[in-house]
Amino acid sequence: MNQTTPDVSNDLKTILTLSLVPGVGPKTLTSLLDHFGDSQSILAAAPDQLQRVSGVGPKLARELSLASKTIRADAYIDLCAKNQIDILSSFDSVYPKPLIELPNPPTIIYKRGDLVEEDSLAIAIVGSRHATPYGKRIAERLARGLAMAGYTIVSGLARGIDAAAHKGALEANGRTIGVLASGLLNIYPAEHADLARRVSESGALISESAPNHPPKSGSFPQRNRIISGLSLGTIVVEAADRSGALITARLASEQGREVFAVPGPVDSRMSRGCHQLIRDGAKLVESVDDVLEELGPLANPVKTDRGDNVHHPRELKLNDQERAVLNAVPQMPIEIEAVVETTGLPIARVLSTISVLEIRRLIRRISGTKIARI
Repeated sequence: MNQTTPDVSNDLKTILTLSLVPGVGPKTLTSLLDHFGDSQSILAAAPDQLQRVSGVGPKLARELSLASKTIRADAYIDLCAKNQIDILSSFDSVYPKPLIELPNPPTIIYKRGDLVEEDSLAIAIVGSRHATPYGKRIAERLARGLAMAGYTIVSGLARGIDAAAHKGALEANGRTIGVLASGLLNIYPAEHADLARRVSESGALISESAPNHPPKSGSFPQRNRIISGLSLGTIVVEAADRSGALITARLASEQGREVFAVPGPVDSRMSRGCHQLIRDGAKLVESVDDVLEELGPLANPVKTDRGDNVHHPRELKLNDQERAVLNAVPQMPIEIEAVVETTGLPIARVLSTISVLEIRRLIRRISGTKIARI
């Protein structure tokens, strides 16, 4: 784990200072930066200059002008360093790339654990805190299967479905990311402290809130946009008619991510939200294969821990022989004989494997002797 040290850049200190001013969210900070050009100039600006920025009133302008004196950014940096918490700015190269695509990405996120390249292949699993035994069982099963296939499981560390999803990923020795509405030093709910520790050791804990920040109602929708934003798609396992999980699903749809829903008993209140999502066009999910089938080609290939470049999520379900043949096939047409030479496999095995890869829509046959990756 990379531990933040007090020796951080002045840019991070000023961005952190601004983010800690009450009332300064990502949208306001972006407007300030667009107007002033850099964070140092914002802190040095007079109240009347700050009020020229849309969304900045007299009270906020006054607090911004005093921020360099009233907010001790160094104390936050020291606190994070002592607790192995990294502070990431949206201007940093190590900031999660999927979040940059959001309309108003979090300016600062706090992280305990490690984010790796494979986390670009992530699926969110969310649902009711008042989950039924059926819901918990399905959430664990899906998380376990997707983690075994190579996906990182993202959820909110809440009771019910979230906890089941994290546990399923951990059982499969997979990666999982917990996104908190509270600060990383104020785990909520408190009984999930051990689960939070295990998640940080097998992936990462992330929060937009300062380390000791308590959970507040307004923080949960903000948290949900990060859950969906980190993921290629969001699976809702159980949700009542009014549920935070439905907010996450809506955010996923607005962000251009896939939305999946698990059907449940028709007489269960916990099934209503999922059934409504399915009526509205969400993909009905019964198994891991339903998820892999729906996700299209990745915008950018992702390198797995095996060193393979994955172009499509369906590749995660391939066995060693299928993976070897696929890796030998470029996007430009190639002779089948060349694949035989590259893999060292008998021609009969290569031909049978090509048929499987065609069925899975990972390669296409150009002619009787030529194939190419889709």
